[in-house]
Amino acid sequence: MAILIDGKAVSAGVRDGLREQVAALRARGVTPGLAVVLVGENPASQVYVRNKAKACAELGIHSEQHDLPGDTTQAELLALVDALGKKESIHGILVQLPLPGHLDEKAVIAAIDPAKDVDAFHTQNVGAIMLGDYEFLPCTPAGIMELIASTGESIQGRSCVVVGRSNIVGKPMAMLLLHAHGTVTICHSRTKDLPAVCRGADILVAAVGRAKFITADMVKPGAMVIDVGMNRDENGKLCGDVDTAAVAEVAGYITPVPGGVGPMTITMLMKNTITAAARTVNYFEE
Repeated sequence: MAILIDGKAVSAGVRDGLREQVAALRARGVTPGLAVVLVGENPASQVYVRNKAKACAELGIHSEQHDLPGDTTQAELLALVDALGKKESIHGILVQLPLPGHLDEKAVIAAIDPAKDVDAFHTQNVGAIMLGDYEFLPCTPAGIMELIASTGESIQGRSCVVVGRSNIVGKPMAMLLLHAHGTVTICHSRTKDLPAVCRGADILVAAVGRAKFITADMVKPGAMVIDVGMNRDENGKLCGDVDTAAVAEVAGYITPVPGGVGPMTITMLMKNTITAAARTVNYFEE
């Protein structure tokens, strides 16, 4: 039976360290500040934004929420992003995705100051991740690396398979595993014999957005399985991309949904915001 990787517990441990960093920065007159921009009334986005505000309050981070109507124009949104970029009390800017269809997400991301891009979506930060010389990491892949580290298992030399090639999770996840000296395969909808590829994985990361897509016959005995999915099953119950009950009988480690990757994503956002604030006083270089 697989060992459960408790994202809530790992997140709590990381936040203890972050809380100490915030206190040290505040003692030097710097309060980390995060601005979240929400356009429209997407219910899932509203939940995420509330959770981010709650995490900020818990850690002592200044939080601003800018709620814009769904018919906000591109020019109006870019003007707000520009104003937040110039605001000294704001160290991190996050524009909640997805945006309404009439807005250009690429242009909005490009307008965010890379030094305040705490989602690490700006091309400058993406390039830095590719080179392995970065200050910010995308929050979900960074959280997954923390979860893997919490097990004490090494990535070095292990076969790592990432199912999904999104810019938000799949691609950066593959790069982080590669930087940790894993041997990485990225799979997608056109991968031939996907089950066979997955069965070769010592570390399997599922990020496809399809409920219970990864089944027990796709998992190598003893493998570590990281479930990034957030879906609803046929009964409307929250579930991941992995058939958890069945896969847990085969895997060595597995993350639950909920309570696995999810808590880590917001914690890593807090970490990026603190990192951005710390750079203003060279906190980590002293």
